[in-house]
Amino acid sequence: MKAEELRGKSTAELNSLHAAMRKEQFNLRFQVATGEMANTSRFRELRRDIARILTILAQAKKTA
Repeated sequence: MKAEELRGKSTAELNSLHAAMRKEQFNLRFQVATGEMANTSRFRELRRDIARILTILAQAKKTA
């Protein structure tokens, strides 16, 4: 996800998106452990998307 797409969302939307991504990350960890994961690059993308969301939430908190 691009940062500009995330900046257009509300804080509540960002929080729910963050929770959904954390759940997906949890499931991907199990797939890695069992050897079922086909797309290994998704784990890296997901970590970076979570970091983007947290950065934007921190910026919004700082300006508010």
